[in-house]
Amino acid sequence: MSIITLLTDFGTKDEYVGLMKGVILSINPDVTIIDITHHIDPQDIRQAAYMLESAYHYFPAGTIHLIVVDPGVGTERAILAVKANHQFFLAPDNGVLTLLLCDDNGASIIRVTNSNYFLNSVSQTFHGRDIFAPVGAHISRGINLKAFGAETDLTQVVRLKDLRAQTGRNGGLVGKVVSIDRFGNLMTNIDVGTLADLCKSGSPGAARFNVGGYVIKGLSATYGNVGLNAPLALIGSRGYLEIAVNGASAAQYFNIGKGDRVRVMVKPGHNRRPK
Repeated sequence: MSIITLLTDFGTKDEYVGLMKGVILSINPDVTIIDITHHIDPQDIRQAAYMLESAYHYFPAGTIHLIVVDPGVGTERAILAVKANHQFFLAPDNGVLTLLLCDDNGASIIRVTNSNYFLNSVSQTFHGRDIFAPVGAHISRGINLKAFGAETDLTQVVRLKDLRAQTGRNGGLVGKVVSIDRFGNLMTNIDVGTLADLCKSGSPGAARFNVGGYVIKGLSATYGNVGLNAPLALIGSRGYLEIAVNGASAAQYFNIGKGDRVRVMVKPGHNRRPK
C-alpha cells in the first residue's frame, strides 16, 4: 500500500486540495491520501518546517510527503524530491525542508525538472496540482527519484537560519512562538532536548519561563497540573515547549502572538499573573 500525505497552506474553502487529490488518484487510484494539515498560515515556510518535522516520524517507511507552502510558485525556485529516513519528500526549495535535512541522514536529493511527469499544461500559480501531485503519484508507483531530474547535494539547497532557540546574552534560552493551535496554546521552537540540557544544572522545577514579561515557574507535566485559567509551561506532543492556560487561550491571556519571544532561565523566580 502506498501512502501520500499532504501538508499545505491552501485551507479547505477552495478547490485546491481536492484537485490535487484528483490528479493523484488519476495516476494511482490505489494510493491512500492523508491530510496532515491545510491550515499552515499563508506562506509561512517556517511553521510548515516545524509541522513536517513533528509529523513525518509517525508514518511508515515509503510514505511520500507533499509539502506545498510555496510563496515562490512560478519563479525560478526549484522543486526538490528527497529520500531521507526511509521516506520521500517533495517540496519547493525554499527552506521548508531545513529541519529534515539538518542532520547527516544520508538524504538523496533530486532537483525535479523532468516535465514528462508533470501535467500537460502547467499553471504558473498552481504547481501543487500540476507538478507536485503528479510527481508524487508517480513516486507512489515506484518510479525512481533519478527519473525526475539531476541529483544535487545539501550545499545547494536553501536552508532557513535560526529555526532553533538561541542562547541568550545572560545564559538561558531565547526562543519564539512559531504557531498557535486552535486552543490558543503557544507552540515555541524550544525543543525538549535543548531544554533538558539547560536544566542539567537543576531540576525542571528551577526553570523560569518569561512570556511577554510575565514569569511561569517550573515545567508542568500536563494541562491539569494547574488550576482552571492558570498559565503553565509544558512539553507538548510535538516535543517542543508550549505555553498554555488550563481551559483558556494562552494567546489571549498573554496578548502575544506568533514571532514573540519566550525566554527560559534556570534561576529562582516568582509567578505573577498579567494585570
